[in-house]
Amino acid sequence: MAPEIAIVNSNTLSCLGLQNLLKEIIPMATIRTFHSFAELMDDTPDMYAHYFISSQIYFEHTAFFLDRKPKTIVLANGNNQPQLSGVPTLDIYQDEKSLIKNILQLHQYGHQHGHPGEHELSAREIEVLVLITKGLINKEIADKLNISLTTVISHRKNITEKLGIKSVSGLTIYAVMHGYVEADRI
Repeated sequence: MAPEIAIVNSNTLSCLGLQNLLKEIIPMATIRTFHSFAELMDDTPDMYAHYFISSQIYFEHTAFFLDRKPKTIVLANGNNQPQLSGVPTLDIYQDEKSLIKNILQLHQYGHQHGHPGEHELSAREIEVLVLITKGLINKEIADKLNISLTTVISHRKNITEKLGIKSVSGLTIYAVMHGYVEADRI
């Protein structure tokens, strides 16, 4: 089942930017944006796997989010943010690569337990997947695994067909979610 993600932030540009970034790294997710806490409450607020919340909305409605602490990620505005005890934060003023890496780590934190996959990958496909997440190109993967370039291409095709994920960033989030790679090693 695809994860449902809520973004609650009165800043439309922040909502759209985060929504697009999340769609790229978690293509199977359903992402909804809300411009206020009231809009979230009018929806089905308990159905979400993650809540990306502006710090202002978090502080105004802490009681709601404390019960959902592992699922809540507060959008922090750089270094001038008060420290939140045990609540994951995401600095929205960092570069795109750092943002993606931190989202992957936060996603892993929210899912400490494993997810059994519907479409199991073979051991060799997992090896290829891990090397893809490390940024290797097909030729480098073939050399590293002592297999032909055609075989690597075949494995990549099988992986994308089984998972329905085409982008490297999407494959990376899959690999992190299933424990094949650690987010901090990307």
